[in-house]
Amino acid sequence: MTRTKKIITTIALVLSATAAAASPALAENHATTSPQDTVVAPLENHAT
Repeated sequence: MTRTKKIITTIALVLSATAAAASPALAENHATTSPQDTVVAPLENHAT
């Protein structure tokens, strides 16, 4: 490998490791919504 390819590969590995480590932390900061008054149709609508 050339020096440029080694540098690019190293940067890619560092970024992927950082993203993998940060993913759970980012998932904890999602916006929460309160339950709304919605009507839900029953799932069982087969002929009896």
